[in-house]
Amino acid sequence: MLERLQSLEDRYNKLNELLSDPDVISDTNKLREYSKEQSGLEDVVQVYREYKEVNTQLKDAKEMLEDSLDDEMLEMVKAEIAELQASEEDLEERMRILLLPKDPNDDKDVFMEIRGAAGGDEAALFAGDLYRMYSRYAEALGWKIDVMEASSTGVGGYKEIIFLIKGSGAYSKLKYENGAHRVQRVPETESGGRIHTSTATVAVLPEVEEVEVDIHEKDIRVDTFASSGPGGQSVNTTMSAVRLTHEPTGIVVSIQDEKSQIKNKEKAMKILRARIYDKVQQEAQAEYDENRKSAVGTGDRSERIRTYNFPQNRVTDHRIGLTIQKLDQIMQGKLDEFVDALLMEDQTKKLEQIGE
Repeated sequence: MLERLQSLEDRYNKLNELLSDPDVISDTNKLREYSKEQSGLEDVVQVYREYKEVNTQLKDAKEMLEDSLDDEMLEMVKAEIAELQASEEDLEERMRILLLPKDPNDDKDVFMEIRGAAGGDEAALFAGDLYRMYSRYAEALGWKIDVMEASSTGVGGYKEIIFLIKGSGAYSKLKYENGAHRVQRVPETESGGRIHTSTATVAVLPEVEEVEVDIHEKDIRVDTFASSGPGGQSVNTTMSAVRLTHEPTGIVVSIQDEKSQIKNKEKAMKILRARIYDKVQQEAQAEYDENRKSAVGTGDRSERIRTYNFPQNRVTDHRIGLTIQKLDQIMQGKLDEFVDALLMEDQTKKLEQIGE
C-alpha cells in the first residue's frame, strides 16, 4: 500500500510541474485533464503526507526511549507514543478507504426521477414531498436544480417529476437513494384519522456525455405532439412536445416542459442517454453477483429502502437498520446522517471484500 501511495504522490508532484508548463497552460484540453487528475489525487496525497510526518515523529519518540530518562519524562514520551500510534492507525484506515476503487460516476451531475407508486393521490403527494426534500438538500450544498419534466396532480403532488441536479459530487451522495420509499401517515383527505401506507419510487441516474453512450440516430424514433396539462387538456396548439423511443432497448422519454420543440428534444436526449447508460450498468452489475452484493442500494429499484413514519416522527433505512427520530428535519433536506451512514457501510463492505 505504501509503495502505491508513494507513486501517487510522485504523480501528484509531476502534475504540479505540468500545470506550470506554458505548453500545458496554452492547451485547454491538457490543462483540464491534468487539473482534474490532480484534484482526484489531492485528498489521498494529503493524508499520505500526514501519515509520513506522524510516522517520522513516532520513530523519533521510540528512539528517545533508549536514552536515560527520568520517570516524568519517560511517562511523557510513552503518552506521546500512544497518541502517535492511534493517529497512525487512523491515517492508515483513511488511506485504505481513499485507495478503494472510485465509482467513475461519483463526480457527475444526476437526473432524479420520482414517481408516485402505490397509494393514488397520497403517493403523488409523497412524491412531491420527496422532490422538495431533495431540492432543499441540494440547495443547502449550493447545487443547482433544473426541472426537466413534471406531471403534477394539481394539489402539490406529482405523478412523475424528473429533474437534473448540478453540483460537485452530486451522484456520490445521492446514488444510494435508488429504490422504493414508503410513507406512513394520515392523509389530508382521510376524515377518520386512519394511517395509510403509500410508496413513491426514486431513480438516480448519472448525467452522461454523448461519447459515453453509443446511440445511433437510426435507432431513435421521434414523435411530436401537442403539450397537455392536468387531465389531458391541450395547453398549446403547436407540436412542441417530443417523444423519443430507443427501439433496441424500448426506452421511451417524453418531454413537453418547454414551448420549443428543439429544447424539448435536447432535454429528452439527455435523459435518454442517462437511461441507456444506466441500463447497461445494471446489466453489467447483474453479471457480477459479488459486485452487486457489495453495493448499498444501487441495484433493484423495486427494493423498499426507507420508511417515513409521520405519526412517530421516525425515518428508518432498512438496508443498514438505521432509525432517526427527526422526520421533520429530514423532510427539510437534512439528509447528511443517512448519506454518511450509507457511504460508510458501502466502504466497509468493499474493505471486507479486499481483505477476503
